[in-house]
Amino acid sequence: MPAALPEFARDEVEAYLSRLEHERQLSPHTVASYRHDLGDFFALASKAGADRIGAVDRRMVRRYIANLTTRGFARRSIARKASSVRAFYADEVRRGNVDTNPAEGVSVPRISQTLPRVLPAAGLIALLDELSGSEPLVLRDRAVLELLYGCGLRVAELAGMTTADTAADGFIRIVGKGRKDRDVPVGPQARDALTRYIANGRPALATDNAGSALWVGSRGGKLDSRGIRRIVRLRLGTYPHALRHSFATHLLEGGADLRAVQELLGHNELATTQIYTSVTKDHLKATYERSHPRA
Repeated sequence: MPAALPEFARDEVEAYLSRLEHERQLSPHTVASYRHDLGDFFALASKAGADRIGAVDRRMVRRYIANLTTRGFARRSIARKASSVRAFYADEVRRGNVDTNPAEGVSVPRISQTLPRVLPAAGLIALLDELSGSEPLVLRDRAVLELLYGCGLRVAELAGMTTADTAADGFIRIVGKGRKDRDVPVGPQARDALTRYIANGRPALATDNAGSALWVGSRGGKLDSRGIRRIVRLRLGTYPHALRHSFATHLLEGGADLRAVQELLGHNELATTQIYTSVTKDHLKATYERSHPRA
């Protein structure tokens, strides 16, 4: 349970969360994370003597980070929570509600960069091709996997698709992070799997509870992100983001332009996409060392 916001911070934080939801159109899950982080922070700041948001200083922010470390939070979680505080105060500075951002420049534990796992293209394609048959659940699972890999979708993006997303023109309109739309091309294998699922799989599975949701569970209701993760784990023994990583890496290995991959993935910053260049270099190095007589 998130800590209750102290009264001195309640109005400012609630107004900030409302802006995140309605102006920046962040997802309810992301807004809830901000609420949890800021409630936790201001509860500690209140105990340290703060009675208004402008009374928070760098010492309190450092104490908060030390407290998180003592409580056993992972480095990534600590970095995210510190980022929530920093983003809130950056917004307050822009609005003239406070003079300085007490979280700016406060150090957090370094996060070691882990390269995403990439599935070998040949092995992945073989597994997909083995998933054949006309049973409704097989048609659904093949379409789910083909779109995750063939389009590089996030699991939440896939789960949010509706029956209007038929890829009839070779593209699907995806609602990504921050409610930003992007058009993603759908290759022939994924388009064929989607067409067969819409024609013969979904009608056999869906009940009225499914509404306009494209993906339907075995009980006839909407298939959520958790259900999609189960499908990927059952069919491929991995997780959906591994297919997204593989999509990006295989494109770059095939000569795709980095900015085109950025657009396909829906990344706001090119730097986010550049991690895949490291993966590709590692793959090329391993191939060279395995294959060349002078390696």
